[in-house]
Amino acid sequence: MAGEGEKERVRVFGLWASPFSLRVEWALKLKGVEYEFVNEDFLTNGKSAELLHYNPVTKKIPMLVHGEKALAESLVIVEYIDEVWSDGYPILPKDPYERAQARFWARYAEDQCLPTTYAIYTSPEEEVEAATKAAQQCLSTLEEALKGKKFFGGEKIGFLDIAVGWFPIWFRMIEEIVGVSLVNKESLPLLDAWFDRFLAEELVKGTCPPKEKLYSFNRARREQIISGKIHAKK
Repeated sequence: MAGEGEKERVRVFGLWASPFSLRVEWALKLKGVEYEFVNEDFLTNGKSAELLHYNPVTKKIPMLVHGEKALAESLVIVEYIDEVWSDGYPILPKDPYERAQARFWARYAEDQCLPTTYAIYTSPEEEVEAATKAAQQCLSTLEEALKGKKFFGGEKIGFLDIAVGWFPIWFRMIEEIVGVSLVNKESLPLLDAWFDRFLAEELVKGTCPPKEKLYSFNRARREQIISGKIHAKK
């Protein structure tokens, strides 16, 4: 039987435009867990009292509330989901070494690939080329984890795919908004092919934010960052 408490109410406090909220949704959907998504539109309305109640430490989304148990940090939440609904779709590898490797590459992507790529989005035009080259170098290293595989998890989506699954959505958006070619068949062929495979998955197509709404939101946000009206942050 799956983990105790599996039938308790499950809520995800997130933001429709947050790639990190998607991680939690993907994990729940892979496990076949029903959940309620609570859109925290804090950019317009501020943070809700409920969010602050459940996450008084970082006050950030996404938050998973399972019954009355609250968890923060998207990758921590994904591991929790994998353990609680243990009889469902396996997210983390069973082999200890492979599991450690998945966690290592997820951390590398979070610490190295995310900030260098985000720098492209937040950089003025004269700094974009250098930022793009720095991001490609990090992503080239990440490609090592894809060699000989269909997905980072092997033949099926796994933990690392969930961790970096927002890349195909947001990186393509950054390319269009900024006017760069970051991931393509010449620069990063393995990652480029994985982008197409991942985006073709029904799991992903069914959860992606509306493209025009997402692009419009982030185009305006980039202009505000470049002009100094708001601070750049993840």
